Amino acid sequence: MADHHHGQPPDGDGRRAGLVGGAGGGGDLEIKEQDRLLPIANVGRIMKQILPPNAKISKEAKETMQECVSEFISFVTGEASDKCHKEKRKTVNGDDVCWAFDALGFDDYVDPMRRYLHKYRVLEGDRAAAAASSPGGGGPGGPGGGPPDHHPASTSSAAGPSAAAGHFMFGATMDRPDNNTSSRPF
Repeated sequence: MADHHHGQPPDGDGRRAGLVGGAGGGGDLEIKEQDRLLPIANVGRIMKQILPPNAKISKEAKETMQECVSEFISFVTGEASDKCHKEKRKTVNGDDVCWAFDALGFDDYVDPMRRYLHKYRVLEGDRAAAAASSPGGGGPGGPGGGPPDHHPASTSSAAGPSAAAGHFMFGATMDRPDNNTSSRPF
């Protein structure tokens, strides 16, 4: 499964035919580059967090990383989506993504992803319980509660799952007991 691009052969530019500018696909499936790639400012910010404060990152490096991480996400998500399609499900969940990492041979990512997913679910469960027991309802249908799956607190970056698990999923605070940030496991 890992040797195909989910039914889309690469074109001469390394991009999948039919995805950008309608090349090779009849033009009916056109995705703009800005919709296909993660925002470069976000990519640059993530890159900068791992570097020393005085380090600089070239535009070329940011664009290269932007292309790579966007393709990586598409590749893993496509594999997870194929699994869901075979199982006649419409929603890709975190377990499907972990399965895809394993199926694609990204063994080093599976355990950290499972730990992160567990911490995320615990945090979301705590939020749901707090919202349901708070004065004024806070739960589904209550004042300010919103739809059943809506958790207003989940949009806060300060209290998000990354705060509980350490900012980087594979970073020092989660995977290494010595908490030494001078060297990285990857």
